[in-house]
Amino acid sequence: MSSPNDTKNAAPPSADDAAVMDFVRSAFAVVRSGDAGKLRELLDAGLPVGVRNERGDSLLMLASYHGHVDATRLLLERGADPEQPNDAGQTPLAGAAFKGNEAIASVLLNAGANVDGTGPDGRTPLMFAAMFDKVEMMELLIQNGANAKAKDADKRTALDYARSMGAARAADRLAPKP
Repeated sequence: MSSPNDTKNAAPPSADDAAVMDFVRSAFAVVRSGDAGKLRELLDAGLPVGVRNERGDSLLMLASYHGHVDATRLLLERGADPEQPNDAGQTPLAGAAFKGNEAIASVLLNAGANVDGTGPDGRTPLMFAAMFDKVEMMELLIQNGANAKAKDADKRTALDYARSMGAARAADRLAPKP
């Protein structure tokens, strides 16, 4: 009796399987390049909007992370989930905050991304922005309701992250004023 993990007797991939894998791989390359027109063609040809790569990155995660506004908008219009985390628990908004890309963050927030959404570690987009001294991003998140006092799984706040990373402007912005 073989187990589901026993691949010795598994059939080799068919030509159809290989074609599907090539199709999906090409989609991830298109998203990384930001070609929204080609992405639209792939979606129209049946590419599932929620497909993920081996690291759990969705098409939306990659479009957002690489700063492609048109591709990000298209994916959201086609039903991509702005809260879908990757295998590391990071959301597209956290990726945009890490990169400091306010245009992408605005698109995601307008599509319903949770401004305080977290992964299993409890880190919010504001914490990512604070770590890397992305003060303009922090302002956008705060204007959209981010909780500067939120604590992660280790009980650290955005201010704690800013201070630990030497992000002076972010720490100054988040520090309580007398």
